[in-house]
Amino acid sequence: MKVLVIGNGAREHALCRSLSLDPAVTALHCAPGNAGIAEVAELHQVDALDGTAVSALARQVQADLVVVGPEAPLVAGVADAVREAGIPVFGPGGDAAQIEGSKAFAKDVMAGAGVPTARSYVCTNPDEVEEALDAFGAPYVVKDDGLAAGKGVVVTSDLDVARAHANSCERVVIEEFLDGPEVSLFAITDGETVVPLQPAQDFKRALDGDEGPNTGGMGAYSPLPWADPKLVQEVLDTVLQPTVDEMRRRGTPFSGLLYAGLAITSRGVRVIEFNARFGDPETQVVLARLKTPLAGVLLAAATGDLADLPPLRWSDDAAVTVVVASHNYPGTPRTGDPITGLDEVAAEDAPHAYVLHAGTKKDGDAIVSAGGRVLSVTATGKDLTQARDRAYKAVARIRLDGSQHRTDIAAKAAREADA
Repeated sequence: MKVLVIGNGAREHALCRSLSLDPAVTALHCAPGNAGIAEVAELHQVDALDGTAVSALARQVQADLVVVGPEAPLVAGVADAVREAGIPVFGPGGDAAQIEGSKAFAKDVMAGAGVPTARSYVCTNPDEVEEALDAFGAPYVVKDDGLAAGKGVVVTSDLDVARAHANSCERVVIEEFLDGPEVSLFAITDGETVVPLQPAQDFKRALDGDEGPNTGGMGAYSPLPWADPKLVQEVLDTVLQPTVDEMRRRGTPFSGLLYAGLAITSRGVRVIEFNARFGDPETQVVLARLKTPLAGVLLAAATGDLADLPPLRWSDDAAVTVVVASHNYPGTPRTGDPITGLDEVAAEDAPHAYVLHAGTKKDGDAIVSAGGRVLSVTATGKDLTQARDRAYKAVARIRLDGSQHRTDIAAKAAREADA
């Protein structure tokens, strides 16, 4: 099977790494990719938002499957163009991808499907914003309706901060605050059958102790030893399957990866948000634990054959990912700094720890930073404590001037599991 992956982040590197280890994959291509992906896939330049260009590239490399990684190409309808070219594609069409592209659309789908979520208002002017903020009170949850690369959400007890963010957005969703821990649960679907993956938890804030600004994610771990063993089945029954059924009923069937961001509240499971693609950095830890070869699973979703798939097989090992970010992230990150120590990780820590590239590029023989989140250092172990130790040992080998990372990824869960 020849596979083309679209995207250039650590999520796509995680996908490419898993696909490169799949014996069914005879050729692996990625566009545009990054310096790390270049080690496992042939890279190509393409405008990822141009469906015609992506389809042409897929034909050129004779792809049997196209995997669209990021949300922006999905919302732009790139998967539609590839499907129209007669090539199986993993990822929803543009209409279905609105479940991530518009928070208001997602709320409407949830209402139709009877999915438990936070009460909310959709606001388009300052008067509506004031009314909504007053109705819910602090802490305020304010979400840009459109795509914001994981950084369009503000949760604050400061009314002025909440008001400023709301009024900076063309359309905004203001909702009640949901208490309790957050969980990310991915599901692969062909529009009818829904196959949940293993749950993960990510860390959105930039600094230890969940302090600092919101980011795209600074780390993740799986499994969740504190979670109810029945959680996945409950979410499948009350959230994932009803949502996929509702999307099909509306005439916008969703196939690909449906990501449910959940809060485990005192009143039960509630959906915080949906995404239309694999999440970053949770993908890194979920795929680290998946034993079933990935290509066949993604192709079954793309071709409507998920119902015929045997149950997925999972490792009992734990996985932890620590994101190494550039100086000043999530503000305007500094780029162009050389990265060293990657060879040391490969030589000393493999196969239990490895580095997935996010914002990197080649500069002559050197690899340099090229974005905010630069690397995802991922490790596995018999439990979270061992996986953490291996991940942070690998992080310590990497040198990137001015870089930053959280030191507490999965620490609390590991302590509780060991107690």
